[in-house]
Amino acid sequence: MLPLASWVVPRTPRIIGVFTDIDDTLTTEGVITPDALQALADLQAAGLHVVAITGRPVGWSEPFAQSWPVDAIVAENGAVALTHEPAQGLRKRYRQDATAREVNFSRMQWVLADIERSVPGAQRSQDSSGRETDIAIDHSEFTHLPQSAIDEVLRRMRSAGMTATVSSIHINGWLGVHSKLTGARWIVRELWGRDLDAEIERWVYVGDSTNDQVMFEHFSHSAGVANIERFASQLTHPPRYITQSDRGAGFAEVVTHLLGKY
Repeated sequence: MLPLASWVVPRTPRIIGVFTDIDDTLTTEGVITPDALQALADLQAAGLHVVAITGRPVGWSEPFAQSWPVDAIVAENGAVALTHEPAQGLRKRYRQDATAREVNFSRMQWVLADIERSVPGAQRSQDSSGRETDIAIDHSEFTHLPQSAIDEVLRRMRSAGMTATVSSIHINGWLGVHSKLTGARWIVRELWGRDLDAEIERWVYVGDSTNDQVMFEHFSHSAGVANIERFASQLTHPPRYITQSDRGAGFAEVVTHLLGKY
């Protein structure tokens, strides 16, 4: 990971948008900081697209989609998005149809109950009531799980045919092929009718943990906030650049560097 200061922001073609994780990237101790919130507003004022993409549930994301200066929040690791519509206000968009969501939800609740029953200390995340397309076990937000327990939760999710990833606070599992990357491709197509892969050199991604690796791998303009060092030994695909500051201050650092080059 190179220092952020070494990032040469291209002028041609210009950057047109920023994707960002939320927990421990925009937020600090669970709250978005004034400097990170101002950074989002500065991106929007500069005419850049801004999309937050997170493992958090859609229910948890709704107040932030309404109040933050973002084009969309893609929640539950790419499965559902909240967007603003001129006629109807906040709109919920899904990757899976209603039947698939109902069947998958029932299966995942069985896996969740099995994990809580079988893995010592494992507890569902406190935001679980807002989840529609995945499940989450808390490992660092309100409780602490040792690495051995995290590994066992991952094993049980994957044995049940689920995709499973670890964020800075939760272990997420879901049924389906979606991910942060496919969710990013989907929302660019849904909102702007464009192909993200064809213009990926014009987008930036900012994140902080192992579940951001698929984004770090595909975005050449990728940055990790400084607290990603916690996961450095687990990163097969680290971000290209790293900030000096942690969490929300690190995100603001990325935006200052980006906009200062134009």
